[in-house]
Amino acid sequence: MDIAEYTIRQIVLKDWIVSPSTKPTKTRNFSLKNIDLFRPLRDWLNNIEMNNPQQAHGICKLIPAQCPFARDINLFGRTIISIPPLCKLNPLYNELIALRFRALCYLSDECGEDIAQYC
Repeated sequence: MDIAEYTIRQIVLKDWIVSPSTKPTKTRNFSLKNIDLFRPLRDWLNNIEMNNPQQAHGICKLIPAQCPFARDINLFGRTIISIPPLCKLNPLYNELIALRFRALCYLSDECGEDIAQYC
C-alpha cells in the first residue's frame, strides 16, 4: 500500500481517527465524569444575593426546611414501588438549601425579623 492510498483510506476529523479497517479511536483523553451539566445552574443559585425581605420570604416559603420523606406504595400488602427521599434525586439540593439558609440569615441578621415560622 503506498502513502497516497493510505491517506485516502484514513480520515482524520478533529479528535477522532476513522479508518475503514478499524473501529474509531479517540486521540484525546475524554471522560464523562468531567462534565457537569448543572454547573451553570449551580453557579446561578450560588450567586443569588438577598436584597429585599419579600424575596427572602418567598424563597423561605418555596424551599422546604426538610427533605421530603420516602414513601412506599403498597398493593395487597406488597410493596410495589419504593420512592427514595427526594433530596437524593435532586442534583441541586445542596445549592437550594444554601439559598434558603442565606435567605433566613438575611431575614434574621439584616432585617431583624423572627424566622421561627420557617423552622
